[in-house]
Amino acid sequence: MDGSRASDARPRSAVSTGVGLAGLAGFALFYLAVRIAHLEAPWVPLAGLAACALPMIAWSLAVDRVHRNPSTGIDWDGPPRGWADALDTGLVKLAGLWTTWGLIACVYAVGRWYWFNGYLYAMHVMAAALVPLVLLSIPYVLWLERRLVDREDGAWAFGHWLLAGGRTVDPALSPKIANHLRSWAIKGFFSAFMFSALPGNWANAIDIDPTTIVGNVIPLSEGLIALMFLIDVSMGTVGYILTLRPLDAHIRTGNPYAQAWMAALICYPPFILMNPGGPLDYAPGQLGWSRALADHPVVQPAFGILLVLLTGAYAWATVAFGLRFSNLTHRGILTHGPYRFTKHPAYVAKNIFWWFAALPMLTTTGLTSDALRNCCILAIINGVYVWRARTEEKHLSADPAYVEYAAWIARHGMLATAWRAVGLRRRERVVASAE
Repeated sequence: MDGSRASDARPRSAVSTGVGLAGLAGFALFYLAVRIAHLEAPWVPLAGLAACALPMIAWSLAVDRVHRNPSTGIDWDGPPRGWADALDTGLVKLAGLWTTWGLIACVYAVGRWYWFNGYLYAMHVMAAALVPLVLLSIPYVLWLERRLVDREDGAWAFGHWLLAGGRTVDPALSPKIANHLRSWAIKGFFSAFMFSALPGNWANAIDIDPTTIVGNVIPLSEGLIALMFLIDVSMGTVGYILTLRPLDAHIRTGNPYAQAWMAALICYPPFILMNPGGPLDYAPGQLGWSRALADHPVVQPAFGILLVLLTGAYAWATVAFGLRFSNLTHRGILTHGPYRFTKHPAYVAKNIFWWFAALPMLTTTGLTSDALRNCCILAIINGVYVWRARTEEKHLSADPAYVEYAAWIARHGMLATAWRAVGLRRRERVVASAE
């Protein structure tokens, strides 16, 4: 390899390829076991999370040795602090942590949408987990306190503020408190959503009947798409759960920009604008790809394959995160997997999928106005995801590692490569015409 190529190598990823593949392998084995045993129980989605998480934890610790990363903020080499010293700051931290959990529980209790449909499953899971989490947090926090380099983190700062009666303390603690509350707001909001989506995604993926998909592109495509979405939701849920420092999967910062929150929240219930009947609902009068292409025996299978590949790319983007998937957070910069081609592979795949799956220009009414309306609304949704991407980049650009990665993508990403190919062809045509 020449020096110029070596010097422009892809920046190192914060997550290895192996950790995501380990989780995917664990999930695949569990999924096959569920199908073979015909298991139907409320605990199956939760067991599926364990099947993803345990191999990823094992790979991260045994192979990648992420607990030794300086970014964990843990000193494994020096002598640990005494238990009395750990107890002094640990109790303050537990006060901040438990109060934060209490605030999240209050939001769950007040928000009526959390007690219907899929969210009811999420509430049952979280209610069952509350006491074990409180009990386990005591030895975990005290053990970690003995080796943390900087013990005055967000939980400690919030606890310190609470124990001071809410009076103004060191102004330097305010940013830590704000980041702590933002991070847990993100974790609380999206964890509930992810848990709520698990049962439905499992039902869709388990309902695949092998006898109906042989030689039939529509159920085959729909079945594989359902499976890709189940992988995405399962791996993503694990990411929201395991925000732990020893795994180097903790939240560094929550996105501080209001427009980033707005752009993200309108894509999720209860604030979602894309639901049926919502202002960004592009489905009325929609034919959809399977009906629109029913009389095209060659094009219809091609569309089915394309949709499966796009959903696979979307799931791949989540698998690449390993233990670190999360919206609106910075948990390390990914540069591997689909992120070597574009900074936002999931958004690109998802938005292209919607156009090909919906074919919004083809409607049951046959009215040009309906077709134009659906296309315009879907284009607005695409704009929302561009907005989300820009606000995420603004947040992550505070990290020099992301700036380096973004610059590398600008030189070697999918679009840069395509533009170079177009420029090369133009130059070849110019040379050929001159000759």
